[in-house]
Amino acid sequence: QVQLVESGGGLVQPGGSLRLSCAASGSNFRIYDMAWYRQAPGKQRELVAIITNGGRTNYTELVKGRFTISRDNAKNTVYLQMTSLKPEDTAVYHCYAQWRVFLKLSNSWGQGTQVTVSS
Repeated sequence: QVQLVESGGGLVQPGGSLRLSCAASGSNFRIYDMAWYRQAPGKQRELVAIITNGGRTNYTELVKGRFTISRDNAKNTVYLQMTSLKPEDTAVYHCYAQWRVFLKLSNSWGQGTQVTVSS
């Protein structure tokens, strides 16, 4: 089993920036795709950004040009740099990772970190 722990959320004013981190831990695992999702109150969880283990990225149109996803494969960590934040970015942000342990392919979710954009 692979566990994911997020950090870096908080309260920020509109136009501000935050950086989220998500570290994976476990034994004998290999991480494939990693991603950030978010869920605002009363809304479905949505994909924000995804990055392959080769570094290819994709973003929802809502955050293109403002958010950047990156990863450090040596540390099994994925980051989300968020800039020009808007009130509509307020949500709980969840980390996601697809992984393999020996022949078992599975995925994990982090517990989530709250991001609130408000003046």
